[in-house]
Amino acid sequence: MGSEVLDAFHPAVREWFRTAFPGGPTPAQAQAWPVIKNGENTLLMAPTGSGKTLAAFLSSIDELMRTPARGCRVVYVSPLKALAVDVERNLRAPIAGIGHAAERLGLSVREPTVAIRTGDTPAKERARFSKTPADIFITTPESLYLVLSSSAGQALRDVETVIVDEIHAIVSTKRGAHLAVTLERLERLAGRRLQRVGLSATQRPLDVLAQQIVAIVGREPIGVDDLERLIKGAAPFAELPRPQLDNVLDMLSGRYPSDEFAELRPRVVWDRIAGTIRAREGAA
Repeated sequence: MGSEVLDAFHPAVREWFRTAFPGGPTPAQAQAWPVIKNGENTLLMAPTGSGKTLAAFLSSIDELMRTPARGCRVVYVSPLKALAVDVERNLRAPIAGIGHAAERLGLSVREPTVAIRTGDTPAKERARFSKTPADIFITTPESLYLVLSSSAGQALRDVETVIVDEIHAIVSTKRGAHLAVTLERLERLAGRRLQRVGLSATQRPLDVLAQQIVAIVGREPIGVDDLERLIKGAAPFAELPRPQLDNVLDMLSGRYPSDEFAELRPRVVWDRIAGTIRAREGAA
């Protein structure tokens, strides 16, 4: 799988990408795009510099350029304010580049708009977003909570996709739990199931895998086979052996390899007969 994954994108997107990145997509991008394009929830784990952020955004940019404006449709959440600002700046370059590529090809595309909201965002810009929502909204967990808790939250009722960066840094913390509740509020406001894309550069993938499984089943039970397919959509786990997944599920459900782990609390219930995983009551 390589450059052929670009065939699903708008000609202007393909032209820009092939000009900007003559070496073609990275493995992370090549594996992520078909899954994201299909509208599936995706966990993308790959080293820094592998193009994860562009992998997450390009499908959304492609869709936004093809369709008329209808409110904010993509929310990007970063636990780091500085990272959110960097992404906002770096996102404008691909959008402008795709616009120029469209001009060269004689095609007409709509350039998506971008807005940012952090604790440093001026009141004037906050008010502008409330009245005229941008296509893409970049924010932090705390700012997203504040937006949803105010009248400005109505600006997010058209959201379809949520991208959460540095997910490994918050998934097992109180901050992560608070964000999970905030995303449920956002989904309820939108009145539809949101596509969720998580990004992680962690070097301890099995630890994060365990955390992600707990987060996934915390929303609703899932079949083990469905869970395996979802997990293998993430680049580091594309070739994860089923026995290794079973070992992680064993530990999460309280079947530990030695007494060394006896003090850990089971986090899930694994029904081996039904082939399902669900959250263990009171384990959160």
